Amino acid sequence: MERTEWFNRKFSKIDDHGRLPTILERLSYTSYRLLIKVLDIEDEQASIEIEGKWSIKKEIGHLIDLEPLWFGRVEDLKNGLDKLREADLTNQKTQQADHDKRDLKALISEFTAQRANLTGAIRAMTANEIERSALHPRLQTPMHVVDLAYFVAEHDDHHLSQITSLKNRLNQ
Repeated sequence: MERTEWFNRKFSKIDDHGRLPTILERLSYTSYRLLIKVLDIEDEQASIEIEGKWSIKKEIGHLIDLEPLWFGRVEDLKNGLDKLREADLTNQKTQQADHDKRDLKALISEFTAQRANLTGAIRAMTANEIERSALHPRLQTPMHVVDLAYFVAEHDDHHLSQITSLKNRLNQ
């Protein structure tokens, strides 16, 4: 089964802001899904790169590396900015970090803490802040927090899917 590359994904505007609690639920459980995925993986195995693809630890590290961007974009919306902050599309932070030398459980713990900050910030938004939108710099489309939350959840799932693929290949 072929997976659509992340940068080829399209995202439609979500008109129903009442979907936000459901999407927040999905975001809140990414760390548990990560933990379940790696329960039977040895720490050394999680550092193995296959065919030039990131290792499982780098995939998790990448999710950690992007949490400040997501949090910052929530702040951009809260502050009424016209445009969301830009991402580093070359993923330099992940490329330069040495996630493979870190403990797998420590990576998941760090992600869990950062994700709690993100979901907490979204839950603390006022009704007025939830209605604000700003232009997503790459997609060139306006996003409300519900759109941003969905975008982040889809990004999580994209990398969870890659971890599943890596895990399957490690077990062959």
